[in-house]
Amino acid sequence: MAGKFELYTDKAGQYRFRLKAGNGEIIAVSEGYASKSGALNGIESVRRNAPESPVVEIEK
Repeated sequence: MAGKFELYTDKAGQYRFRLKAGNGEIIAVSEGYASKSGALNGIESVRRNAPESPVVEIEK
């Protein structure tokens, strides 16, 4: 099974999404959004930007 985005409303009434891997493990969680359309835009941003994003290691 492929991964999926889950859109939900948190206890504070904000919209959030999480990205789940095919095995059901949560691999990313969004910030809270005031509107459903804002959360959907966040999902589209991840879809659009993540495939080309490099991995950058931050040294302390």
